[in-house]
Amino acid sequence: MMADQADVEAALAAIVANALYPRGVSAPSTTGSICRIYRGFPNTPALDADLAAGVVNVTVMASAAVVKNVTRYPRRWVSVAPVVEVLSVAVTGQAAVFSGTCAVGQLAGIKVNGAVYPYAVQANDSPATVASNIAALLRADGWVADYAGAVVGVPGAETFTARVVSGAGSLQEIKRQQQDFKITLWCPDLASRDAVAPVIDEALADLKFIPLADGSYARLIFAGSVAEDNAGDATLYRRDLTYGAEYPTTLTQVTPAMLFGVTTVIANATFVENIQS
Repeated sequence: MMADQADVEAALAAIVANALYPRGVSAPSTTGSICRIYRGFPNTPALDADLAAGVVNVTVMASAAVVKNVTRYPRRWVSVAPVVEVLSVAVTGQAAVFSGTCAVGQLAGIKVNGAVYPYAVQANDSPATVASNIAALLRADGWVADYAGAVVGVPGAETFTARVVSGAGSLQEIKRQQQDFKITLWCPDLASRDAVAPVIDEALADLKFIPLADGSYARLIFAGSVAEDNAGDATLYRRDLTYGAEYPTTLTQVTPAMLFGVTTVIANATFVENIQS
């Protein structure tokens, strides 16, 4: 496994989501506006409908600018220390209650009727946001998931299990690149843009390094901000926050994190692929 621009986008989107919804998506956002956070360019009809309804869209995507090769470090294997498990989960019937604190490198998951729904803990996560992200995975797979605060349940489950584990391994960096990423705000009015932008900018500017799916880190550098008010569309107020990310491509040797049975698990799209127990 190696870090890719998709991994950087996923990490940035998670940070933005946790900044706007620190108590999870079942609670109001920090600004009061309903916000949708996702990777890629928005679908025009869907965006128009959201703007008309007062919903803010926040997109994360790699800039079209050329990727710069900044490879400079010698190749060597570096051990990744095991993460202390500070997040915990308790199961009552068909509901999981997350508690404690969060640390990057932990893997939380719920197993429902044999299907595994894992989530790799990200920077600025809380028990509530971990539960929120797992609930989103369950709902995307068709389950009716009850979610409130740090509790997520599946009333229709025949079997239900939840666990939190930590993994460890080693990395070897084989190349390094620098690339700009745009966090774009698509807002229905000036007030919502002025409220949402500082929350996101502060959360990103506060981080010098962000964790990536393979266990490596990307260095995050502020690269600019531009507001665009289109005279031809009075319902759209846009702002681009640009951050440069310097991140490695690595070879990995992973000591598997044991979660549920013998299966292959991919968390957060590309977090870890290993044998679970």
